[in-house]
Amino acid sequence: MKYSKIPLSQTIVTLCKTHNVKHIIISPGSRNAPLTIGFTNDDFFKCYSIVDERCAAFFALGIAQQLQEPVAVVCTSGSALLNYYPAVSEAYYSNIPLVVISADRPKHLIDIGDGQTIKQKNVYGEHVLYNANLKLDIKEGENTIIESDRPILKSIENKLERFLGLQKDIQTHNESEIHDALTISRLNLGPVHINCPFDEPLYETTEELLINPKPYKIQSREDKIDRFEIKSLLDIWHSAKRKMILVGVLEPNSIEAQWIQEIADDDSIIVLTETTSNLHHADFFPGIDKLIAPLNEDDLKALQPDILITFGGLIVSKKIKAFLRTYKPEFHCHVGLTRANDTFFCLEKHIKLRPNTFLSAFLPQVTHHTKSTYKSSWLAVRQKRRKLQEEYLQTLPFSDFKVFNSVLKSIPKQSLLQVGNSSAIRYTQLFQLTKSIDVFCNRGTSGIDGSTSTAIGSSTVSEKRTTFVTGDLSFFYDSNALWNNYIPKTFRIIVINNEGGGIFRILPGDKNSENFDRFFETKHHLSAKQLCDMFGLEYSVAKDEKQLDAQLETFYKGTKQPKLLEVFTPSRMNDKVLLDFFRYIK
Repeated sequence: MKYSKIPLSQTIVTLCKTHNVKHIIISPGSRNAPLTIGFTNDDFFKCYSIVDERCAAFFALGIAQQLQEPVAVVCTSGSALLNYYPAVSEAYYSNIPLVVISADRPKHLIDIGDGQTIKQKNVYGEHVLYNANLKLDIKEGENTIIESDRPILKSIENKLERFLGLQKDIQTHNESEIHDALTISRLNLGPVHINCPFDEPLYETTEELLINPKPYKIQSREDKIDRFEIKSLLDIWHSAKRKMILVGVLEPNSIEAQWIQEIADDDSIIVLTETTSNLHHADFFPGIDKLIAPLNEDDLKALQPDILITFGGLIVSKKIKAFLRTYKPEFHCHVGLTRANDTFFCLEKHIKLRPNTFLSAFLPQVTHHTKSTYKSSWLAVRQKRRKLQEEYLQTLPFSDFKVFNSVLKSIPKQSLLQVGNSSAIRYTQLFQLTKSIDVFCNRGTSGIDGSTSTAIGSSTVSEKRTTFVTGDLSFFYDSNALWNNYIPKTFRIIVINNEGGGIFRILPGDKNSENFDRFFETKHHLSAKQLCDMFGLEYSVAKDEKQLDAQLETFYKGTKQPKLLEVFTPSRMNDKVLLDFFRYIK
């Protein structure tokens, strides 16, 4: 097998293998050549080459999102790793194990005017769970250079370090740091940064493994149930007449059917879910905004829970946030392995267990179901809202609202749906999806910058076919996502093109001015057709309801290329249609 001749490179590659980090996304460069040589010459790794580092990081994030295991991105020195930052922050807030491995120059070459050089240590600040700043190997020979702020002492220090055998200490330090970073990423589900200084020559290879890492036991997370914690929550639970469970971003199949049913059987519980919750039952409440938006003050007080339990990640609905911040529960408990967000400013307890583990320990100890009309009364409201929504849809002209209704109904069963941010995910929240469709969206930072790359990355490892539904600004912003050779033929993109950031028209302000068009809505007349031609996607278009229905009939059939459907909607009508919808269901 071919290895880089640099011990540090060999160490990183070997320990990634030890920690079962199989997927490596590499962006081209010279300083990271030792890593590229090491990863691409070992059949254990699945290596991808993606030029644009921002796209590469979101592509990796999509893979890690699906596998729930660390995925590595590898780049050269300089601004390259700064382009990872949007995906790093998304991974941090979405609890996704992303491993950034950045090549760096030796310390004595930083801030002296050398090319492609920045201050890389700890560059991601508090947006990573761990910073592993590795040390430069000591080289034999007169030209040996070590990390030193005082180059004049270079020769003396080299001789002293060789004399003291500090290369062994450096190797021990590097192994320990790499082990810690990869362990933390896996167990705590988040991004880590491994920064690796390499000195030239960078391209020398050997067939000999120059290192012998110490044996290392891979740690695994064990859920430890605190019986006292469960008991204290039970006392509060039994005394509450109105219990609300609110579920944010959650992996599909996170909770067993028996616990879902037991929750649904309790008339004192209402379960509010989002599209990204991937949690379904006939008595649960998807479409939170539809439920809350039309309520008056008396209704809101009637909905106010005594106890709130939250599962999963971040919440999309602004209306539920506003409601629970004003009509606070007496007690809020979050259940989850990672951080507990005090979104509603009333968090009392964080139980660090997986939701299913918690429910399996908690529900068998619930001695009785409180008699209550809490759920039944709100189910009646939910049914009324759904009926009014169907009535409203029959009256609509061709618009974003109507397009999303048609598009979401067309998504194949037993498939994966990736949704772009901003208006795309908010419209999706208003419609019911079959439970056989798994839904994902980058809600950690809610940015539009990497949605396409994430969707493509996830599609490369998912056993289910993937459809990506997005708005025009998000799609064009991340158009370099299409610049790779890994897009499956079954991958489908639906771009809702209203020629700008139409969601801004819903917000307060003067919407009929040149200033608004340019700086808020950012009007444009771009089409995805030229991008499809350039990157080899099959292109189709719909500009009215009849064309859309016709295109959707054949859109998911097998093709030799990935396929994109661009749906043009009127930019000046969508805001009124959406705002009128909430008035109508009121």
